[in-house]
Amino acid sequence: MYLIVGLGNPGNRYQQTRHNIGFMVLEAIAARWAVDIKQKSFEALWNRGKVAGANVLLAMPQTYMNLSGNAVRSLQAYFKVDTGNVIVIHDDLDLPFGAMRLKAGGGDAGHKGLKSIVTCLGSADFTRVRMGIGKPADRTPVEDYVLQKFNPGESARLREIIQSASDAAADIIQSGLQQAMAKHHTKNISNLKKEDG
Repeated sequence: MYLIVGLGNPGNRYQQTRHNIGFMVLEAIAARWAVDIKQKSFEALWNRGKVAGANVLLAMPQTYMNLSGNAVRSLQAYFKVDTGNVIVIHDDLDLPFGAMRLKAGGGDAGHKGLKSIVTCLGSADFTRVRMGIGKPADRTPVEDYVLQKFNPGESARLREIIQSASDAAADIIQSGLQQAMAKHHTKNISNLKKEDG
């Protein structure tokens, strides 16, 4: 079984903000694979279903970002999911908007949601789907920037970006991380080059 977690903050105030792109991707996965994520327990909205033929749990922690690990640990422990089968989808300031990178393990790079998960699981050996949101171009503090809504230019591209991340999560399950990385990293590098040129 896999546990796919989208990170974000609950409540209307945070909808469509950069920090909530993990929630957006998780909702797209749930819609695509017809999983109704309305169970409320384990400090999360979650449900069981199938993605790419595999049994999965889809979850959105409802603890606010900084305590995301509480929900992840509760679900992982109760359903006995191997840490290597945990996939966390989250925003990443170190990647330009529209870029996506897949990786297993590593540090938290200052992301408090990831830090909470590593602390609660006692391991960093889970898979990450890193969604680029870029850094503020002006002097906006990072704490404010991540809680801002996407600007109109970004919003126009969101649907395509979220769909790509949904595809990547399914490919991790179906083909393994290495093949998913080869497929999706090449695609995103190509897109970035076109935009930069």
